[in-house]
Amino acid sequence: MKEVLVTIPVEEEHRRYLESVGTGMHFTYACRQKGADEKMVARAAYILGNVRPEYLSQAQNLEFLQLDSAGANEYVKPGILPAGVKLCNATGAYGATIAEYLVGMVFALKKKLPRYEENQRKHLWKDEGMVTNIAGSSTLVLGLGDIGDVFARKMHALGSKVTGVRRNQGEKPDYLEGLYQMSALEELLPKADIVVCTLPETAETRHLLDERKLGLMKPSAVLVNVGRGSLIPTQDLIKALEEGMIAGAAIDVAEQEPLPEDSPLWEAPNLIITPHVAGNYHTREILDAVVEIAGRNFQAFLSGRPLRNEVDFQTGYRKWEISLDIEYT
Repeated sequence: MKEVLVTIPVEEEHRRYLESVGTGMHFTYACRQKGADEKMVARAAYILGNVRPEYLSQAQNLEFLQLDSAGANEYVKPGILPAGVKLCNATGAYGATIAEYLVGMVFALKKKLPRYEENQRKHLWKDEGMVTNIAGSSTLVLGLGDIGDVFARKMHALGSKVTGVRRNQGEKPDYLEGLYQMSALEELLPKADIVVCTLPETAETRHLLDERKLGLMKPSAVLVNVGRGSLIPTQDLIKALEEGMIAGAAIDVAEQEPLPEDSPLWEAPNLIITPHVAGNYHTREILDAVVEIAGRNFQAFLSGRPLRNEVDFQTGYRKWEISLDIEYT
């Protein structure tokens, strides 16, 4: 009997759905707080959800791994997965939730809400001066996957002029003013009032926004990162904020997580920090969507059909997208 390991924090209805896909198989559900141990991983033929990457080299029975995250960078490194394992991510589950987080952070930064919150704690009634509108602003989105695409649509609806950067050119959608590849980044940064990053971690994106590129941004511009902390070197971000190279930033990711108590990021001016909570399982919609993607991909793998969000081990990105009408009962 083949073993299915599930680390997604499923509820009873989700279990019924997944077990209907893997009829006759043995299912093990790992406690999210404790996580799956090495023995669970070693026994599994199919894994639905993330496990510790260092455990996977012992998973000689493994055929299929469906991540519950959009990022797959820790799983595509050489020697992590046994040869031949199919790997898929959960792109498509997080767009709406994280896009709303991004919109909220943009408003907070552009309206100087962190300064007013600090003044409130000090019992200080103080006008912090001029702010700028979202309508009429220029937004640059780095990464137009599911999250970046949904955010770009929302900013367009709010009246911002949105430009996107992605790996492949593709056809420009109507809600974008322009669509470019990464080679145009240095030309685009000086024009943007708002820069939002949703990029995964790859060799090409690591330290992409270093001190030099941050210096190209407008002093009035704001930066929000929900991709990976490795995108922006910590010291470079601190310097950009302390020296007024940019007006403010919000980060849901950091180079080192959890962020140490003595990290100088905590004291950086005009910076909002959240502990990697923009997505995760902070809405029921995310949980349902992850289960649906996992279940349909599991079913597709078992029947030899194309997979949604299959990851390319060379690039760390998904290979292609196929349309799935997903629903569990």
